[in-house]
Amino acid sequence: MSDQPIKTKIKGAILEVTLDRPKANAIDVATSREMGEVFAGFRDDPDLRVAIITGGGEKFFCAGWDLKAAAGGESVESDYGVGGFGGLQELPDLNKPVIAAVNGIACGGGFEVAISADMIIASDNSSFALPEIRAGTLADAATIKLPKRIPYHVAMDLLLTGRWMDVNEAHHWGLVNEVVEPDQLMPRAWEIAKLLSSGPPLVFAAIKETIRKTETCSVQESFNMLHESRLPTVRTLYDSEDQLEGARAFAEKRDPVWKGR
Repeated sequence: MSDQPIKTKIKGAILEVTLDRPKANAIDVATSREMGEVFAGFRDDPDLRVAIITGGGEKFFCAGWDLKAAAGGESVESDYGVGGFGGLQELPDLNKPVIAAVNGIACGGGFEVAISADMIIASDNSSFALPEIRAGTLADAATIKLPKRIPYHVAMDLLLTGRWMDVNEAHHWGLVNEVVEPDQLMPRAWEIAKLLSSGPPLVFAAIKETIRKTETCSVQESFNMLHESRLPTVRTLYDSEDQLEGARAFAEKRDPVWKGR
């Protein structure tokens, strides 16, 4: 077992988080709580704009819940920390982009961590599954989120059968943004992260909050939320220096300089 189950690296405005718990990068309660603290710190740090989550090694992104810890007494109803299982699934007000760089098997809770990111880049040896059905339990986060990510019938197939989905099928259904060779996974994730880190952070925050808050609303209700200024990040954006900077830069035919305020 790695002495540091969660490894972090910061370069500029980008945070890289590596789950490193050989052999399968499974998550126990302590690891989940640490991941939650890391991502909460990312959320709250004004100098950080984009995060990448990946797994240590070459075979597993994350195998989900640590069954050895479960056998030792940890429960599915344990307190997994501020962000829920894996630190991302339930972290409130995370209005910054997160990229999952999936480097192999992502099953159970590991699959759920991946779909809690905003983009998924996967190596061509990756595969996905929700085997909880075979153990007679609920893949709760996937049951909530997966039918919103891919067609309903495909999501139900995965949830009801527990079958494996290879990376090409995942890409076909839009679950994965890109498929790359294993040695290109992290360079590509960093390339995208650098692009995003140069973008307007207040707009990213407004996009994420708008999507999150209007997910269960009608179109008209969603517009009402915007018109009535009920979305704090949108209010902040419209009153910001960055809003003026974007207009000035466009008029002056130059690249904008985003300050996040």
